[in-house]
Amino acid sequence: MKTKDMCVVALMTALICVAAPFSIPIGPIPISLATLAVYLAGGVLGWKKGLVAVALYLLIGAVGVPVFSGFSAGLPKLVGVTGGYLIGYLPCAAAIGFGVDRWGSELWVWPVAMVVGTLLCYAVGTAWFMVQTGTGLAGAMASCVIPFLPGDAAKIVVASVLGWELRRKLGYSVATQAA
Repeated sequence: MKTKDMCVVALMTALICVAAPFSIPIGPIPISLATLAVYLAGGVLGWKKGLVAVALYLLIGAVGVPVFSGFSAGLPKLVGVTGGYLIGYLPCAAAIGFGVDRWGSELWVWPVAMVVGTLLCYAVGTAWFMVQTGTGLAGAMASCVIPFLPGDAAKIVVASVLGWELRRKLGYSVATQAA
């Protein structure tokens, strides 16, 4: 990895670390800006480097730095009721990065890739929430997915436009980094 790439990965990791702790508790799962930062990491960096940025964020939080929602940290957070959503950031960033790497020369691909990534995050997180709490699918959807759809839609719009510009300004090509 080039020095420039390492710096941008570090910056995206830092962005996730700064954005994620600020959250609004609305139930068992808080509203956080973490997903916006994860969308940007996947879109701007591509699937491999985006995955590294998210993995570094999770590692930083796992070792005790308070970078998770509500300024929390540690392994108990990763295996708790919200842990599935944190782990779900990995396939989210990978799917976004893969879509943008392969087909991202058109702006419309960005929000589509982010919707796919969000669905993967929801799937992992909601399944884990159901296992941890014994909640059924309808109850988990009502408390962990549906309230977040409008906010995630807005984050996808912002991240698509901002990510498109950032990737271009940083000199990362689109639809040619698939290797």
